[in-house]
Amino acid sequence: MKPVCLAGPTGCGKTAAALAIAEVLPVEIISVDSALVYRGMDIGTAKPSAAEQAAVPHHLIDILDPLDSYSAAEFVRDTKRLAAEISARGKLPLLVGGTMLYFKALFDGLSALPQADAGLRAAIDAEAAQRGWPAMHAELASLDPATAARLAPNDSQRIQRALEVIRLTGQPLSALHAASRDEGLDWPLFSLEPADRGWLHVRLAQRFEQMLAEGLVEEVKALRARGDLSLALPSMRCVGYRQTWEAIDANDFQHLPERGIAATRQLAKRQITWLRSMPQRRVIACDGPQPVAELLAGLQRLLG
Repeated sequence: MKPVCLAGPTGCGKTAAALAIAEVLPVEIISVDSALVYRGMDIGTAKPSAAEQAAVPHHLIDILDPLDSYSAAEFVRDTKRLAAEISARGKLPLLVGGTMLYFKALFDGLSALPQADAGLRAAIDAEAAQRGWPAMHAELASLDPATAARLAPNDSQRIQRALEVIRLTGQPLSALHAASRDEGLDWPLFSLEPADRGWLHVRLAQRFEQMLAEGLVEEVKALRARGDLSLALPSMRCVGYRQTWEAIDANDFQHLPERGIAATRQLAKRQITWLRSMPQRRVIACDGPQPVAELLAGLQRLLG
């Protein structure tokens, strides 16, 4: 069977919808989430529970240590392999998640980009520590306006990568993206999006408060106690983890809920912006009366 994709901003109900689909259709889930790949990061990622993972096979969850990184190219390679294996088992590969860069890499294909350079990344991080990420974003805007325009001034991970590419190749990331690409895939895409942004904001606030109640601070303290992790790593830059790490550094937890909820809202806003650039998507209102029933009906029409 041709794989089917289910995307949406954080907090829109993708996991619950995917599990409901699995009760009706023979699926295996491929996670499209750059945070769920990490072991030991369960609460702040809203990782599907052990029971949920036991109910339906999940892939690309808990595959890396937080010390490691995982690229869009690695995701595409692993997903193509997994989708073929799942289809060979007579199951439907269902891609579920909110990392839009991964979806874009699947749909648009990948351009040839240089490998990461640890020394150069460390140098950029050191420079950012002195100047601040908004200043690094301003530098990027002067060198690669197209890339800078789609990045938030504090999106340190992507600003770092864009500057790294420029310094390695002498060319802007946007130009390399527009150059030769692997062929993209035309897998169908369903998107859970709120008709009322306020509905999503309420859910995001409740979810972050629940994460704190479930022990997010303790989870981050346990990760810090390893001694080999830092905010320079992609894993610790994940929304929720970064804000909690900084709260622990400052020994100030009073403003953590406010900062965590604000960062989560910003993430959701970026995700929705990415989704709107994908005209092929079939939109379902996640705040509608019966989004799961609507999603199932759409899937069954698609599958015939």
